[in-house]
Amino acid sequence: MARIGIFFGTDTGRTRLIAKQIAKKLGDAADAPVNIGRTTLADFLAYDALIVGSPTLGDGMLPGESTGLSQPSWEEFVPQLVGADLSGKTIAIFGLGDQKKYPDEFVDAIGLLHDAFIARGARIVGRWPTAGYDFAASQAVAGDAFLGLALDQHHQPALTEERITAWLAQITPELLP
Repeated sequence: MARIGIFFGTDTGRTRLIAKQIAKKLGDAADAPVNIGRTTLADFLAYDALIVGSPTLGDGMLPGESTGLSQPSWEEFVPQLVGADLSGKTIAIFGLGDQKKYPDEFVDAIGLLHDAFIARGARIVGRWPTAGYDFAASQAVAGDAFLGLALDQHHQPALTEERITAWLAQITPELLP
């Protein structure tokens, strides 16, 4: 098993593609990305360093069966964390959103996952500047930074690779001390 686990939720496959891109850049340091709806809590907890990703659906929701997905995703997985001790775990979060169509909920999933992991003792790394984005509000913002890497594959796909590379340079020393 590699030292970094990568887990994602998805609705259209975009988040899966980003997770695969991240894994490729990390090479042997990371295991192959796993859809969170197809894993167990024990497999998730087996890693001390994790990169997790999610799109934000509709009005700022995590993907899951109630949001129209035919399979479980973060919406079903997060409740399994109740009672789990994530102290000693370092987690970096990335999220996909649409800043023009959903300017009031842009990458809210990052904030939802952040809060769930922090509440269980995890250390979250990988804040990302809000400069260069055009949105009205987000649960994923603290001060002038997102709580993880924000990506807009609808309106800024040309910036994705550069953002991922810079973000990984920032978080890798935190995940692989």
